[in-house]
Amino acid sequence: MNITVQPSAINGKIPAPCSKSVAQRAFAASLLNSSTTLISGYTESDDSLAALEIIKKLGAETAPSGENRTIKGNCPAHKTEKLDLNCGESGLSSRLFAPLSLLYSGNVTVNGKGSLLKRPFAGLMKHPFEQMGIKYSDNNGTLPINLQGQLSAKEITVDGSGGSQFLSGILMTLPLLSGDSIVHVSNLKSKPYIDLTINVASKFGVEIDNDSYEIFHIKGNQRYCGNSFNIEGDWSGASCLLVAGAIAGTVEVTNLNRQSNQADKKIVEVLQSAGAGVEIRASSVKVMKNKLNPFIFDASDSPDLFPALVALAANCDGVSQIKGVSRLLSKESNRAETLQSEFKKIGTEIEIREDFMIIKASKVKNRIMNVIIDSHNDHRIAMSTATGAIGLLDFGSTIVIENAGCVNKSYPGFWKDIETIKCYK
Repeated sequence: MNITVQPSAINGKIPAPCSKSVAQRAFAASLLNSSTTLISGYTESDDSLAALEIIKKLGAETAPSGENRTIKGNCPAHKTEKLDLNCGESGLSSRLFAPLSLLYSGNVTVNGKGSLLKRPFAGLMKHPFEQMGIKYSDNNGTLPINLQGQLSAKEITVDGSGGSQFLSGILMTLPLLSGDSIVHVSNLKSKPYIDLTINVASKFGVEIDNDSYEIFHIKGNQRYCGNSFNIEGDWSGASCLLVAGAIAGTVEVTNLNRQSNQADKKIVEVLQSAGAGVEIRASSVKVMKNKLNPFIFDASDSPDLFPALVALAANCDGVSQIKGVSRLLSKESNRAETLQSEFKKIGTEIEIREDFMIIKASKVKNRIMNVIIDSHNDHRIAMSTATGAIGLLDFGSTIVIENAGCVNKSYPGFWKDIETIKCYK
């Protein structure tokens, strides 16, 4: 579907959708649980649905329960039949469940669709799997991958330069092996997501010892147990809503945990640095329009914030810098190039200098008609360009965002929520 975006003032209160990062980890822990888990706070997205289908494939039973969901776990029992797992377009599910699935079968194929088929896997997975006695093969470094063998507790090394998702899968899997494991990690990116993984595991009674994000000690013969888990709101999804308030009015986003381990809660610090009015409450954040100044921010550990930050920078008075461009190259699109090309259509100059993105805001609003924004089937590009355009377009201007339904990957209710808080000029 296509969405037409017009300039607008913003005013309203919106609950953040549930965090798909937390949801997928909670589903994995619930699968491994020896009993039934009541999951609360869940809202659907394509990535979370992919994770639910995977755990059902691995033997879990899931069912709606009012506004909640119950998951009856299936404690790992190594089997011989082949397993084929379809992860949709979820990068996290593909990397989280790849090691975990080997607790259920000695022959697993992990596949997906769309943009996931272009994302790299060999550099992340091949060496660690081989160290644990698993035969690894893939499609020239991409999906599908095939894993054969039985995991054994070892001392292994993991390259964390490509992110934390695969390491999260390893850390959630190793406690169930019969022996103790040690994981050495180099160049780890997105450290807060490892905190998130350790926190979810701990709520199910599993301990993972973290030594400066470089060495992880995991005792074997542990068991996941617990009867309830609440999925907190998503700071990634909330980021564009909060930016919309900063550039065009007032927005309060509820269902946000300020003590969260989610990396993207850093959006609050950036908004404050840029001069937006920010009120932090017990479980919400309220952001109010103000004169916005340029900012400098290192997004290496929170690359999903890049699109929202570009929308913010496009509406600031000057030149902003965001570090961490290298983390954008293998997302749903090459987000560095995509942000550069699509924001240029609405008058914002973006320059890439090594690992930095330099955003030069438009000095005047743009009377732009009939501009087509290509979302590149990337949910965060669609949300980001819509958010930025709300403040950049002059009255009477419009843009059209193609394939706007891609937001279903993380935030299916985004367009409805944006319409709820718009006050057309």
